[in-house]
Amino acid sequence: MSIEAQTSTLSEQTKKVSTHKFLIHHKGDHVGVATSPIEQGEKVIGIYMDHNEEVEITSLGDIPLGHKISLVSLNENESVVKYGVQIGLTTRKWAVGDYVHTHNIKTARW
Repeated sequence: MSIEAQTSTLSEQTKKVSTHKFLIHHKGDHVGVATSPIEQGEKVIGIYMDHNEEVEITSLGDIPLGHKISLVSLNENESVVKYGVQIGLTTRKWAVGDYVHTHNIKTARW
């Protein structure tokens, strides 16, 4: 194999390797938090902070740094768990990979 072909093959392999792009605080959480911006259609790896297990999800929307990605499918008015506790309720149905923010989650307090 020529040097050019080897370099091209190595370059393709490097593109497939990715670091995690979102963190999950606890096993059982319904959302992860983006540690880098995530693009719609991007396959991203997340990592559970409490035991280093990885999960791969395809993003269904653009997700800004610090915002949430759905790890589970939920129906409207279901509890949302983060940090191992309920943080709110869904305001519409979610799919795995959805962008989670004020348009589809509300506080459970009122």
